[in-house]
Amino acid sequence: MASGVKATNGKTTRAHPSEDRQFLVGLARAFAGALLFGLPMLMTMEMWWIGFYANPWKLALLLLLMVPLLTGLSYVGGFESTETLRDDAVDAFVAIAVATIMAVVILLIFGVIGPDMSSREILGKVLLQTFAGSVGAVLAEGQMAGAGDEEDTRQSRRRREPSYGQELFLMVAGALFLALNVAPTEEIVLVSYMMGPWQQLGLLVLSLLIMHAFVYSVEFAGKPRHHPDATFLSLFFRFTIVGYAIVLLVSLYLLWTFDRTLGMGPEALLSACIVLGFPGAIGAAAARLIL
Repeated sequence: MASGVKATNGKTTRAHPSEDRQFLVGLARAFAGALLFGLPMLMTMEMWWIGFYANPWKLALLLLLMVPLLTGLSYVGGFESTETLRDDAVDAFVAIAVATIMAVVILLIFGVIGPDMSSREILGKVLLQTFAGSVGAVLAEGQMAGAGDEEDTRQSRRRREPSYGQELFLMVAGALFLALNVAPTEEIVLVSYMMGPWQQLGLLVLSLLIMHAFVYSVEFAGKPRHHPDATFLSLFFRFTIVGYAIVLLVSLYLLWTFDRTLGMGPEALLSACIVLGFPGAIGAAAARLIL
């Protein structure tokens, strides 16, 4: 577990200095990951305003969902090697803390938050940025590992070859990874209104084709290992179709969280989900590569 102190046979001892250094390096990577993934949203005006008028209950739900999501991502590729679920939960809370500090510092420098604002407005703005940044923070080890620990990271992931349920979880995280960057913007709703029914159907089919081809037909590193006797249709229905359904649900949740569903009828809502589902589908398909 990430700490400078260890308990051995009931006695408290200091951790080795190299372990402290490793943890500090991990924190630096976490901060860099939070900034890298959160920067587009830190500089998006819609994200600032949503933090001002967003429903407090929706923000609270987002905060609750953040913890299990980050804990699962820490298990897959957190910024420190972990052995237990408790360690993964600690990594998740550390990622949230790092992302919160990053968001406060950057938003203060940008002048987006300040002492003249209400605590509710500041809290709303920082929380939304923390959600984006914490995902980048907890994934920092997998994306920024140096040459010295690259082999350890690779070996750890071999031992953690995900099950079917974990693959679906990765799709959720991957969809969030990309869709969260554009979900708050007006362009999602605008594009959905500009598209006709055939264009929407074409985008849906294109999303499905990209999802399937991106990982299962194109030989990328990190490609999931499936049974050699699995057929095209089996993989298509078990992963691509189920994965796209997950993407649409993630898209619906993000649109609802950011109040983009207000006043929408069923057709307009489906259209907006299909549009947001396009980057979400790419993120879900690439989850094994980027997470």
